[in-house]
Amino acid sequence: MVKRLFTFLIIFIAGAVNVFGQGKTVTYKELYDDPYDTKKLFIHFQPLYGEVWSTNTNIGFGLEVEYLLEDKLQIRASARKAYGQAFDLTRDAAVKNSTVNTNIESPWNILNYYEAGVTYHIKDFESDSETKIVLYSDRYRKNNKWAASTPELIKIPSKVRKIYGARLGGIYYDSSVDLDRAMKNQGTTMSSPSGEPFPNDAKVYSNMSSYAIYLGGSMSWYKNIAVDPDRSFGVLINDLMFTTYLDLIYAPGLRVEDVFYNGEIYSSDNIELTKFGFRAGIQGKFNRTWGWSYNIETGLRPTVKTQGFYILGKISFPVFATKLENTREAFGK
Repeated sequence: MVKRLFTFLIIFIAGAVNVFGQGKTVTYKELYDDPYDTKKLFIHFQPLYGEVWSTNTNIGFGLEVEYLLEDKLQIRASARKAYGQAFDLTRDAAVKNSTVNTNIESPWNILNYYEAGVTYHIKDFESDSETKIVLYSDRYRKNNKWAASTPELIKIPSKVRKIYGARLGGIYYDSSVDLDRAMKNQGTTMSSPSGEPFPNDAKVYSNMSSYAIYLGGSMSWYKNIAVDPDRSFGVLINDLMFTTYLDLIYAPGLRVEDVFYNGEIYSSDNIELTKFGFRAGIQGKFNRTWGWSYNIETGLRPTVKTQGFYILGKISFPVFATKLENTREAFGK
């Protein structure tokens, strides 16, 4: 009996998969398929980024600019900073809890981050691929079809542009830093010129800053295809520009400021620093005049030893892109 029931279930499931797996054939007209026909200048407005960093967790805003020079190289520059003290957690803790001082005129560094670099295209080529495109229609939204079913997909042959790149650039960032936690983790202390250590109940914060260079590699996949299917779906597009990267980072200009306590200067020389780091990340954007993009990154950043790990997420909206071509519309008579 059990064997018959098991056989029946297998036949039933196989039949159901066959029935539900069958769909109407979709025909389409290819409008264009050219992954080299992309925008040249991308301006990313970043209303929100979030970073969990062992040195200083922070939330803020930023701006990023990218320029593609044909199939030769890409130039990129970015800047970001925390919204304010409440979103700059180590600085906020220093203002509220520190029992020492740094620079009297500007006691605690606001989180700032600047970066500029170039990606050279070692190999930039086109190959055959397959693209998945979601079949979307306004009728789905009106009939609430999206809420009740899995989106339908079609797979079509397409071209993909692949870029192997070499990356080189510079970074500058500064932040407040918790030296009390650093001393406990490193098993060290800071002493005054007279040899007097901090009392056990002291809350020690300072400032750190870093000039760094990075060197790494990347791989990008660009698709730029549009099709016009039948059955009133309208024009469907896949124009994703996706990049992965891995960089090594070296910070020769990493420094931590001395602190002042009871009229004496306590040197930060005993605080160990990590001048080497790395990062790995992904970025996706779209080949559109107005669009959006995302960027996720993680790694170890040069800073006070034991406080380098970070995870960063950025959302850019809107992203403005242009080909920088001086063209006008023309109409035949």
